[in-house]
Amino acid sequence: MDRIELVAHQAGDKSMVILQSLLCLLREKNLLTRADIEDLCEKVQARASDHAQDPLPCCVEEAAAAANEMKKLGQYIGSRYGGKHRRI
Repeated sequence: MDRIELVAHQAGDKSMVILQSLLCLLREKNLLTRADIEDLCEKVQARASDHAQDPLPCCVEEAAAAANEMKKLGQYIGSRYGGKHRRI
């Protein structure tokens, strides 16, 4: 049982590295704007904070962790690649 959980955790880590790298690459090539990243951060945060209304059910703890990771990634991408914030 521990071995299966370890493998599942490693698969999640691999997926996270791939997705983080993909977001950075898309931003680097200007296919995503800083505003797009900010919108994505908000969408992830909304799923984490309003779990009852989420149309795509997921684990509450994982959604909160994803929101935290997305916030960190958004800050990194913003400082690394710059760009304009979205208009409010």
